Amino acid sequence: MLAPKFLTIQELLNEQTERLQLKVLSGEEGLNRKISSPRIQRPGLALAGYFAQLRAERIQVLGSTELSFMDTLSSERRQQVLEDICQIPISCFILTKGLFPPPEMISIGNKYKIPILQSSLQSSLFIRQISIYLEEKLALETSIHGVLMDIYGRGVLLLGKSSIGKSECALDLIVRGHRLVSDDMVNIKLLPPDILIGSGPELIRYHMELRGLGIINIKDLFGVAAVRYRKKIELAVVMEEWKQECEYDRLGLEESTINILGVDIPLIKMPVAPGRNMAIIIEVAARNQLLKESGYYSAREFDQKVINILRKKSKAKFI
Repeated sequence: MLAPKFLTIQELLNEQTERLQLKVLSGEEGLNRKISSPRIQRPGLALAGYFAQLRAERIQVLGSTELSFMDTLSSERRQQVLEDICQIPISCFILTKGLFPPPEMISIGNKYKIPILQSSLQSSLFIRQISIYLEEKLALETSIHGVLMDIYGRGVLLLGKSSIGKSECALDLIVRGHRLVSDDMVNIKLLPPDILIGSGPELIRYHMELRGLGIINIKDLFGVAAVRYRKKIELAVVMEEWKQECEYDRLGLEESTINILGVDIPLIKMPVAPGRNMAIIIEVAARNQLLKESGYYSAREFDQKVINILRKKSKAKFI
């Protein structure tokens, strides 16, 4: 279930004051205002009187260009323009390069409870850094019961019902030199353009539960090379009990996907049965996914060879 994503100005200050070199100049009573978009806006057109594209959910960044334009306006005109802008419930204004706003802006920030912040960073650097922070902070997020592994550089999400053997399979893969991202619960964020990033909850990060053994710390047991903090998800494998009455794909021609946060991820259904080495099979699935991403499909090539042989035989009958 997706939770609405927003960030208050106070949270921004708590987490980024040092990095972004932020200071509150005015509007302290509005620090509970919300930012709900990672995109930054420079309100140059709004200062000229065009408000159609002004977005309330975005941070409004003013640099030397905007403040130089405001200096050309009379005090009365500046007052009116700022009053009109503040009719839209914008989140805050942030001035870069250590610039100070005109006195009208200070008073209007207090009047409308709109925070006026200052950063000593250059505009381009400030916008780049805060955009990266907001994209991560405001990204759509969900949690899935499963195990996330880094196998040959590919993020493989192991899914299946409880006790199917996901953790045991993951442990086998770790022993074979692959890396654990998260066991039992995977937090997934959607980053632009359509990238799913998985990580583990802080409480259980790098830990694994094995029935009969209990909770173990993979980082302590196998070293830092056996774990990763987070990983892009590129393949999902659903582990399910082998059922004799079910037909499973034996050629690999069928392409299935699973949709997570609106992004389709390649999906493989993997039947589990006594005697099947699931770690090796999943390892091969990751290798095969690497081949597919490079444009080589083994199953399709084999299928085409069979079709060509049948065509040759068919032609030979009529000669």
